[in-house]
Amino acid sequence: MKHLLFIFLLVGLALQARAQQPAKAPTVLKPGRMQAQARPAANRPDVPPQFPGGAQALSEFFQQQIKYPEAARVNKITGSVLTAFTIDTDGRVSSPSVVKRLSPECDAEALRVLGTMPAWKPATRKGQPVAIQVQLPVPFGDASTLKVEKGKTKFE
Repeated sequence: MKHLLFIFLLVGLALQARAQQPAKAPTVLKPGRMQAQARPAANRPDVPPQFPGGAQALSEFFQQQIKYPEAARVNKITGSVLTAFTIDTDGRVSSPSVVKRLSPECDAEALRVLGTMPAWKPATRKGQPVAIQVQLPVPFGDASTLKVEKGKTKFE
């Protein structure tokens, strides 16, 4: 009888500890870090999401859409706002947020530009589109310093 009570106590503690574990964080793709895997994890896509036209088109999109805030220009603020957003199964950009801030004006402009992005080609897992969170730097500065980091174009 003592052993049975002890077993129930252990099972109860194990269930309580499991219930208190934090939820698993979403997969975050970073430029140059996506590669094919022999046995990919269940939450990792086989094919990453792609901006229509690739990295060059993304760079051109930023150059056309970003309006360098006057306060940032006066204070000579340059750099990138690191953003995070979800590319849904239909390719739309949703839930944009700022991960690493540059200035309040630049942060607001980065979120505005993300809101105007066209639909991406969504990530796929076993041929089916999957929603995935992406981190993307949005560059700010004069035209000579603007450049977008390019990721690998082929799987190796």
